[in-house]
Amino acid sequence: MNKIALQADNISAKLSNTPVLYDISVQFAAGRWISIVGPNGAGKSTLLKVLAGVLPHDGRVELFGEVMSHFAPRERAKKLAWLGQNEASADDLTVFDVTMLGRLPHQAWLAAPNQADLAAVEQALRSTQAWEWRGRALGQLSGGERQRVLLARALAVQADVLLMDEPLANLDPPHQSDWLALVRQLVFEGKTVVSVLHETTMALQADDMLIVAAGRVTHFGTTADVATHRALEHVFENRIAIKPIENMLVSLPKM
Repeated sequence: MNKIALQADNISAKLSNTPVLYDISVQFAAGRWISIVGPNGAGKSTLLKVLAGVLPHDGRVELFGEVMSHFAPRERAKKLAWLGQNEASADDLTVFDVTMLGRLPHQAWLAAPNQADLAAVEQALRSTQAWEWRGRALGQLSGGERQRVLLARALAVQADVLLMDEPLANLDPPHQSDWLALVRQLVFEGKTVVSVLHETTMALQADDMLIVAAGRVTHFGTTADVATHRALEHVFENRIAIKPIENMLVSLPKM
């Protein structure tokens, strides 16, 4: 059985003093891709921020069996990479420099990048098809191009766990397909990926699915399980249907 990469025990959280998450407990096995889905306002992004250790909460989060708060920030950043929604970065920085920010947890204070850093950045940019414009300023890029650079920054960390909130935002279908292939490669290498997705058909390609509604977990199971399909349909008020098409699960709107 795979070891547990991330574990949440009795997690509750508030935003602007309004309760958003209620008593959530869940375990994510290492070397798996977990998609988090649910209606708008369900608390998906809030849960991901709690798991990333960037949002105050009640309860406990563990990373590979150690309480998250016990990690020094640098050590946590080496083990867990985070790609949030609408991530900010200085528009005048080059694509290369933005991606190099992902290497900061591995570098001594004010140290120049070493060969490992340079290799990690090149690999990350090539994996997101962004290497050719590494010298361009981030502010010169389209929304989809910018998203690929921010993904490269997270990949450059080379962390064992990667959390991504709406990573497909602004990506066209071919680059969504590239993202899917990239995630599968990361999992093949033993990494753990947790992604919040609105694209339910893409979410169904994950290994496991966590379904959230009104700040609570309503279902957690493999995406191959029929019970997961029914739970997904139910959380969207049976306005979608899960169907197998050419060895692939897709979600279709009900007419």
